[in-house]
Amino acid sequence: MSTSLKITRRTALVGLAGTAITLATPALLRAAPAARLALYGPPAGPTITLAHAVTTGSLGEIAQDVSLTVWRNPDELRAGLTSGTIDLSVVPAQAAATLYNRGMGVRLVNVMTNGLLYVVAPEQMLNGFADLAGKRLAVPFPNDTPDFIVRALLARHGIADSVELTPAGSPMEAAQLLLTGRIDAAVLSEPVATVIGIRSREARSSLVRAINLQEEWGRVTGLGPVVPQAGLAVTKRFSEDHGDLIAPLQALLAQATAQVLGAPVEAAEQASVPLEQPAPVLAQSIPHCNLTATPASEARPALEAMFSLMAESDPAVIGGSLPDDGFYAL
Repeated sequence: MSTSLKITRRTALVGLAGTAITLATPALLRAAPAARLALYGPPAGPTITLAHAVTTGSLGEIAQDVSLTVWRNPDELRAGLTSGTIDLSVVPAQAAATLYNRGMGVRLVNVMTNGLLYVVAPEQMLNGFADLAGKRLAVPFPNDTPDFIVRALLARHGIADSVELTPAGSPMEAAQLLLTGRIDAAVLSEPVATVIGIRSREARSSLVRAINLQEEWGRVTGLGPVVPQAGLAVTKRFSEDHGDLIAPLQALLAQATAQVLGAPVEAAEQASVPLEQPAPVLAQSIPHCNLTATPASEARPALEAMFSLMAESDPAVIGGSLPDDGFYAL
């Protein structure tokens, strides 16, 4: 079930009245609102940024009517993008590349997280990635970004055949497998990794973020601990109908990201309802989300490194090849 948050032009102006956003926004962005923005995001860290941008009313600068809906799994997202019910969403970058290469016209505006995946396991079970050999590892969203990232790292370490991967329909399902002892470790995204850490401490057990997959990725690629995992994508229809909104929207999201990082407690309260998580949990999660708002063209070297490593065993996971210049909306 999707969760929605809606802000009209009127409530957006009320939100703006209590902030300095209008003063800080360039005059170019303070033109009359031109369109409705229906934003979509995952049940994960980047949606905290979207929720902040919506609830503070900053997006009222460019749209009369703004809404935010949380999709629950990549299949729901892909169905929306292909059917035309979703035009503007945070999307796994790999999924966006695949859709673009298949002629769907999906373009990437930015990167909104430099990676929020962790291997959670009992304390002292894992001292490094190679210690996953012989273990049962739950991985959410089979045949999607977390799965591809893990498989690429396992292959680079030469332990792909010795790790038993257990597919899970969502990060929370993977977490439940871990909590009930049916697997040894789980790949969890934020905020679920934080949720499970809190539950573990309450139960007096010792589940910890044993492996930071961003750091592991950096060791493998030599490019530093950056996994440009997801970003805002637009459909061909949005690009054609509202292409003039893409640059100001990116500017506002960059501003919102800085505000979230600067005031995580406030941002967590704003995201609590759409993400269906307690605000204190989200506040603890934000430092582990690696939030950013990097224009896609600026992030291209990191994106192409990620796509290339994912596609080493099967180029089909990115639609056959690296996306060309047209993929990068900004």
